[in-house]
Amino acid sequence: SELVRAFINLRLKPNKDLLQGLINQANGLNRENYSAASLKAVDDVMAKANAVLNNSEATKEEVETVVAALTKALSGLEVSPSNPIVDNKPVETVKPGDTTVSVKTGDTTNLLYPVAGMLLASFVLTVNKKRKNLN
Repeated sequence: SELVRAFINLRLKPNKDLLQGLINQANGLNRENYSAASLKAVDDVMAKANAVLNNSEATKEEVETVVAALTKALSGLEVSPSNPIVDNKPVETVKPGDTTVSVKTGDTTNLLYPVAGMLLASFVLTVNKKRKNLN
């Protein structure tokens, strides 16, 4: 009977990998790029998320609830108007009168070799066609 009671009281521990990943993502944010109000919402949910992550007795429902809340808080982050970001990287703005900033607009691939190769191939093709026509 003790074995049956122990078996009944057994429960699976929920997988907390997704929660750990979201916490790592939230900890890796550059806080200067987001508004204080949206960061406060993330911080509030982070406190609950860390408590659930560190609780060895947390249920699957608790983990799912805090994962959903943290996902919502992270997606609700508002970009700070003073530090705009694009693709999770701060946008560097050029100040008026600043002449030292240059923008790289292309790569440095030299097109001489591909064009020379195409010219050589067309020359060889033309010579071969003329030689076949003469025979």
